[in-house]
Amino acid sequence: MRLSELKKIAQWVRYWVLAATTEAGSGHPTSCLSAVELMVGLFFSGRFKFDFKNPENPNNDRLIFSKGHAAPLLYSLWAAAGAIEPKELMTLRKFNSPLEGHPTTAFPYVEAATGSLGQGLSVGSGMALNAKYLDHSSYRTFVLLGDGEMVEGSQWEAIQLASHYKLNNLIGILDVNRLGQCGQTMYGHSLKEYVKRISSFGWKTLVIDGHKFGQIINAYDRAFKSKTPVMIIAKTIKGRGVSFLQDKNGWHGKVLSQDEFKKAVDELGGIDNKSAPAVIAEPSKMEIRNFQPATGNSNLKTSEYKKGELVATRQAYGRALVKILPQFPQMVVLDAEVSNSTYAEAFKMAYPERFFEMFIAEQNMVGAALGLARQGKIPFVSSFAAFLTRAHDQIRMIQYSPKFANVKFIGSHAGVFTGQDGPSQMGLEDLAMFRSVLNSVVFYPADAVATEKLVEQTAKHYGLVYLRTTRQPTPVIYSGDDDFVIGGSQTLKQSSDDVVAVCAAGATLYQVLAAYQSLKEQGIFIRIIDLYSVKPVDKSTLEKAARETKYILTVEDHFAEGGLGEAVRSALAGVPAKICSLAIKKIPKSGNPEQLFDYEEISQKAIVKKVKELINF
Repeated sequence: MRLSELKKIAQWVRYWVLAATTEAGSGHPTSCLSAVELMVGLFFSGRFKFDFKNPENPNNDRLIFSKGHAAPLLYSLWAAAGAIEPKELMTLRKFNSPLEGHPTTAFPYVEAATGSLGQGLSVGSGMALNAKYLDHSSYRTFVLLGDGEMVEGSQWEAIQLASHYKLNNLIGILDVNRLGQCGQTMYGHSLKEYVKRISSFGWKTLVIDGHKFGQIINAYDRAFKSKTPVMIIAKTIKGRGVSFLQDKNGWHGKVLSQDEFKKAVDELGGIDNKSAPAVIAEPSKMEIRNFQPATGNSNLKTSEYKKGELVATRQAYGRALVKILPQFPQMVVLDAEVSNSTYAEAFKMAYPERFFEMFIAEQNMVGAALGLARQGKIPFVSSFAAFLTRAHDQIRMIQYSPKFANVKFIGSHAGVFTGQDGPSQMGLEDLAMFRSVLNSVVFYPADAVATEKLVEQTAKHYGLVYLRTTRQPTPVIYSGDDDFVIGGSQTLKQSSDDVVAVCAAGATLYQVLAAYQSLKEQGIFIRIIDLYSVKPVDKSTLEKAARETKYILTVEDHFAEGGLGEAVRSALAGVPAKICSLAIKKIPKSGNPEQLFDYEEISQKAIVKKVKELINF
């Protein structure tokens, strides 16, 4: 396509951005205008390959707007391509319109929800990993970045990882327009500062004028020849094309009045909306190579666990991954350099080509997992439960890409049961964090059998799942015939004489079992419910227990806020039930688990004492 035609398309796009945001009465038009030539040059010069009639074509190139506030630009590009009617742009930011204020997958050409800055490059790295190492596909991943978001630590996690894995199919496009929300960005228009930093991590950097199509197209061509990831660093002008907006502070997140809009359109000149849609090049046709697991790696059976055997649930997790891969060949495993503690290393040893070391960079690991899930993989993401909390923003953003939110999280070293490592290593907020994510599933198995079966349930379920494991070994109490399902529970002790129903999960279940024996010797009977499914919780079993006993007592190795106790209270809202909770209510210390359980009053002794208090024994 001739440069004159690209310039004409750029005028359409500028007009549509201004028209849509003016009609909406909100948005970020100036942030869109700075990147118009960068994106028009990519889309319509033949460099971007995409079959817009089939957005899920596995050979399509991928484009992520990490600077999600430039969403009107993204929508306008697809209007120029003929994928949507220009009149649809006037529904921007209106209720039930797929053209939301920041990109979400309600719009079929959005790869992943963005807008929380600093995440797009991580998602893109996951897509690039998939193309290079899993599907062996020729598609490229492009990420439009804003200069303001380049101070986010997650960007530099992604930059380092992409360099480590030599992702030469990943191209960042850095829109250096100088102005952020409140004034000049950290480096303004000093492009050499970006070059110095990004190139130091092993990326090829290309500096261009982001408004000159010749330089833009040449940069893409040079990027395609690189053997390393590429960052195109483009000097641009915020508000480009409209004199009273250009390089002016105070216009971020501000739209034009009707009079200002008319003035801006006059400056743009004649807009021909009757021309034929611009053309996006078709992708090449390649067969995606399906992964065939090697035979002989999956030889573990649930029945190998014998009752009474001591096995840490984290170890059972690693074994289960190896076992189930032939059933779920789209699985991949990511770990934050603790695989010999999470036991994901069992999978790494069996299937190294399906394992990615993500190093101590949890935010990027989660973003990359979403990129892999977007491309049809089933990523299992493991780290210490405490460290996953660093990535809460990335985790919560997954829920806004519900079509691709098939990411599985495993948090090990949960609770004070972690012991001598001390409070910094003890996940005590993780259940609350994952319970807060819409449509999430949260599991907390007590033994190896339950863990293995719930890992399989985790892989089967399409959606975000969190499975909590523990550091210390626990006795096997279940058999291969026991069922574990989403929303289920196991009632381990039950009689018509039960006065209190005690609900626990994971490590505290064993304290409850020990308390049962002590209370039974004193003629006091309690019902024991293993609520291994923390979300959704087994409401029917809880309602039955509320009817048949005087009290429900929850015992958990987690802070009281947002944990098992609150899950039970939520389930029984409106049900006449007396509910009490034992949970972590003090700052933990280093010590052995028995000392810590006593200190936090979630031990066998504390449970016996509480039950007696409740029934005035």
